[in-house]
Amino acid sequence: MRIARFAVPATIAAVTLAACSSTDPATTASGTPTQPTQDTEVTVVTHDSFAVPDDVVAQFEEETGITVTFVAPGDAGAMVNQLILTKDAPLGDVAYGVDNTFASRALDEGVFADYTSTAPSAAAAATYAIEGSSALTAVDFSDVCLNYDIAYFTDKGLAVPQTFDDLLKPEYKGLLSVTNPATSSPGLAFLIATIAAKGDAWEQYWADLTANDLRVTASWSDTYYTDFSAPNYGGDYPLVLSYASSPPFEVIDGEPTTEALLETCFRQVEYVGVLEGAEHPTAAGKVVDWMLSDEFQSSLPENMYVYPIADVEVPQEWASYAPLAKTPWSVEPAEITANRDEWIKQWTAVVTP
Repeated sequence: MRIARFAVPATIAAVTLAACSSTDPATTASGTPTQPTQDTEVTVVTHDSFAVPDDVVAQFEEETGITVTFVAPGDAGAMVNQLILTKDAPLGDVAYGVDNTFASRALDEGVFADYTSTAPSAAAAATYAIEGSSALTAVDFSDVCLNYDIAYFTDKGLAVPQTFDDLLKPEYKGLLSVTNPATSSPGLAFLIATIAAKGDAWEQYWADLTANDLRVTASWSDTYYTDFSAPNYGGDYPLVLSYASSPPFEVIDGEPTTEALLETCFRQVEYVGVLEGAEHPTAAGKVVDWMLSDEFQSSLPENMYVYPIADVEVPQEWASYAPLAKTPWSVEPAEITANRDEWIKQWTAVVTP
């Protein structure tokens, strides 16, 4: 059975299994409250690819007395834009899904408040901490890279492209769909990967890619669910931007139908943080701790195609179908901070003038 990555609608999706009490919660050794807190509703702002099982949410609500409401204003890039625009009147109490390509922008704008989790997995999360800040806590990581439809290339007798340069060859004209880095965190991650690979020649690379009939969409969901020609979707593009951990979810009758191109990967880390000016900051902190819990972390691989930062079991098939890149492309965070906005402007001028 295929487990899909579900999208939360861009309207409020409320979960209403709360318990009530007037006492302040104690915490267990795991950092999970053992007594209900005062009746509280917490709004979690996420990207539109967020997914967590109802029973995992229900368990948290039952243990804490906190009702969780999710709001998804768009892809991660759009979410960060909204968090910045509304920072004086926050959309919620806590936000999940800001990644390492957009994190510095949100921090520079003062969107998040400092918070240090006491959950056991906080030590693992600290290995991905953003230097000079305690406002964001790492929750998961993944490799953003191109995926391809195996059957398409087999049926056409066409070699599978392996490198960025391969994508410029005429035989791959009109086969690639990616997402806009101005509105999509995977899109920005992919842009940064090409900058790491091509250096000062990256703009010319994108000009050449565009000339090879590149398609650009607004979000990962558009590229993957609508454009991908893989059997589960039936779109028109056999090469799409996604994650190295996507292929296990496209296995049909025990056979893989897609594969990741590991030479095109960028290592992406997603964070959660308490929003500055949150109406319920204490409860928001408990949401941060919850996202580091074994229950939440264990749900990540099969619901959001990402690797947990905690030492929890991942599906066995990931060893075969979702290997991480051995040498993902990377750019120093300080360089991303200094150049991200200009890179996006330059990319826009070249690709979507």
